[in-house]
Amino acid sequence: MIKTPPYLQPGDTIGIVCPAGYMSLEKAAECIRVLREEWGYNVKIGKTLGGASTTYFSGTDEERLTDLQQMLDDDEVKAILCGRGGYGTGRIIEQLDFKKFKKNPKWIIGFSDITVLHSHLYSNYYIASLHAPMAAAFNEAGYINRYVQSLRSALQGTWARYTCEPHPFNRTGEAIGELVGGNLSLIAHLVGSDSDIKTKGRILFLEDIGEYSYNIDRMMYQLKRSGKLKNLAGLIIGGFTDMKDTERPFGKDVYEIIRDIIEEYNYPVCFGFPVSHEKENYALKIGAGYKLKITKSRVLLEE
Repeated sequence: MIKTPPYLQPGDTIGIVCPAGYMSLEKAAECIRVLREEWGYNVKIGKTLGGASTTYFSGTDEERLTDLQQMLDDDEVKAILCGRGGYGTGRIIEQLDFKKFKKNPKWIIGFSDITVLHSHLYSNYYIASLHAPMAAAFNEAGYINRYVQSLRSALQGTWARYTCEPHPFNRTGEAIGELVGGNLSLIAHLVGSDSDIKTKGRILFLEDIGEYSYNIDRMMYQLKRSGKLKNLAGLIIGGFTDMKDTERPFGKDVYEIIRDIIEEYNYPVCFGFPVSHEKENYALKIGAGYKLKITKSRVLLEE
């Protein structure tokens, strides 16, 4: 059975780190304020948030590794919110020591590049984590919207119940299984690594940003050829933001690409679910049991 970290109580401490790309402290200021003043938590700021780095990364590999490791091992910290994604978690994942963490797990929160952490925790230690909005989502009153509020609810232990509008490509039916997935690029790149995930009998969700159509096609074929799409309980396709096409067009949009690649399978499929790099990004518990119900009139995903 999946090991679920303890839910948070008022006064608990949330640590904020950036294990991948750089983020200024200013961009996380509203998030920190809301966590403290509105949600009632204490906040511990890691050295990689608003650090001295002048490169793409929030610090050197060693600095990012040390910062995250300290948060993993800190008994006061009950959850770790990754300030942003970007790229870089895969450069340090093998060096992280989860010996203490697996005995006393805490919620790891984030998406995009943080898919590496989620997948690694699930496949190696069978510990649940939160694919959810990060620090920038709180800005410009974003913390009021239902998506950031879904993170608050998840941390408090409220079971999720999400609905979305039907899509013409949807395949109706019901699926029950553990939820796995995240950013398509990362899920594809983890194939064959120690962080690779098992998908048989599970509900898989995928989203991505800034890719060319042919890259989506290639990564979906990578998942197909490696058996990741064959025996799913169900499939959830989220948002694919800022997609690009070649000068000579690929000939299909992203959803058409995915629809055609999974055509031979008969499990339920939902397109356009609110999990993405946009505002529409519900908190999803990686490894938790969910039921996906797709009808012609609506989609329901609930724990």
